[in-house]
Amino acid sequence: MKLTDVTAADRAAVDLSRVDLFDAAYHAEGDPHAAWAVMREQAPLHRSELPDGRAFFNVTRYHDACRVLGSHREFTSERGSLLSQLGHDDAASGRMLVATDPPRHSELRRPLNKMFTGRGLARSEDRIRDAVRSLVAGALDGPVWDLAQQATMLPMAIAGALMDLPEPDWKDLVQWTGMAAAPQDPVFTIRNPHATLAIAHHQLFEYFATQYEARKGTDGDDAFRLLMTMRDGELTREEVVVNCYSLLLGANATTPHTVAGTVLALMERPDQLRAVRENPALIPSLVEEGLRWTSPASSFLRYAVDDVEIAGGLVPRGEAVAVWVGSANRDADVFPEPYRFDVRRSDNRHIAFGYGAHYCLGATVARLTLRLFFEEVLDRIEEFVLAGEPQHLVSNFVAGFTSLPVRAVPRRVEAVAGR
Repeated sequence: MKLTDVTAADRAAVDLSRVDLFDAAYHAEGDPHAAWAVMREQAPLHRSELPDGRAFFNVTRYHDACRVLGSHREFTSERGSLLSQLGHDDAASGRMLVATDPPRHSELRRPLNKMFTGRGLARSEDRIRDAVRSLVAGALDGPVWDLAQQATMLPMAIAGALMDLPEPDWKDLVQWTGMAAAPQDPVFTIRNPHATLAIAHHQLFEYFATQYEARKGTDGDDAFRLLMTMRDGELTREEVVVNCYSLLLGANATTPHTVAGTVLALMERPDQLRAVRENPALIPSLVEEGLRWTSPASSFLRYAVDDVEIAGGLVPRGEAVAVWVGSANRDADVFPEPYRFDVRRSDNRHIAFGYGAHYCLGATVARLTLRLFFEEVLDRIEEFVLAGEPQHLVSNFVAGFTSLPVRAVPRRVEAVAGR
C-alpha cells in the first residue's frame, strides 16, 4: 500500500468501475489511497458489487466515517464488523464486543475498562517497558533485523501479561491471529483462505476454551478471569472465549503495523526523526501521526438499520457499508496536507482506533506501548536503515507489513551518556 503523496496522475489513473477494494491483494499490490482520494472527491458513497452478487457501499470521508461508526441506531455492528464477513452474519452477534451494539456492548465493556485504563494500566507499565526493551535490544544483535516480524511479539507479550497467557503459547497465538486477520496472505495461508480462517478460528477458540476450564475456581486479576467473573451480566463460557479471541486479535493485528509503518516513515524522512531526537517532547505527537499515517485497522463493516441518507446518497435498509479508516485519516477537510507525515501536526483527530461506542478498548495500552517503543529507540538507536524490500500484508482489514528488513545503527556511547 502506498503511504506517500497521491498525485494528480495517480488520481487520473483510477477507474472506479475497475477498483476492487474487497480484493485483499489490491491493498498490498495496488494503491487504495489513490482510489480513496477519487472516491472522496467524486463518489463519497460508492457502491461496489462482487461477481457473486454481494454488494457494499464505501464510505471514505472523515465525517461520514464517524457517523457510520458512531451511530449504532443507524448502522449496526451485530451482523459482522469485518468486510470478509460480507453476506454471512456473525455467529458471535450479541456475545462479542465488536459484534454487539449498546446497551449490551456497554455492559460487556464496562468491567474491562478498569484494566485497560487508569490504575489497571499503571500496574502494567513496567511489563510493557520490559517487552519494549527486549524488542529494541534484539535490533542490535545482528546485521539485519526484520522489524515487521519481530514487532508481532510486542503486543503479544503485553496482551499475554494482561490476560495471563503462558509465554510458551505466544508464538502460536501470534500465528493464529495472523491467519485470522489475513487468511489470503501467503505468509499465513494454509491450502486456501477459507481453510486458513477455519483453522485459525478452531485453534483459537479451542485454546481459549481450554484456558477457561483450567482457570475455573482460581484467583487472579487478569482480563481473562475478569471476563469469567463479571458481576454485571454473567458471561457464558462461549462469551468469554469469543471476547478473549477478539481482544487478542485486536492487539496483535494492529500495533505491530503501526510500529513498522512509523519507522519506515521516519527512515524515508530523516528530518522528522531529527526533529523528535532534538525534542523528545514530540514523541506523543509522533505516536499520533504514526497512527494516522498507518491506520492499521483499515476497514470496518456496518449495516444500515433503516434507509439512511449519507454522503449525498441513500443506503437502503439492510445494506452493508465499509468504512475505510485509512481514507478518512487522509481527508484534507480535516487534516491539512494529509499526505505529509508531520510529527508536529496539531489537532490530530484521527480515527485509527475507531469512533463511538466501539472505540478501541486497548487504545490507551497501544499509545503507551508506542510511546515507550520510541523512547527506547531514541535512547539506544541512532537510526534504522532499510535493508530490503518491504512486503505489504495481503488484507482488506489490516494495513501493514509482513516484512520490513532493517539495520539498526546503535547510538554512540557519548551521545547516550550526554542525554
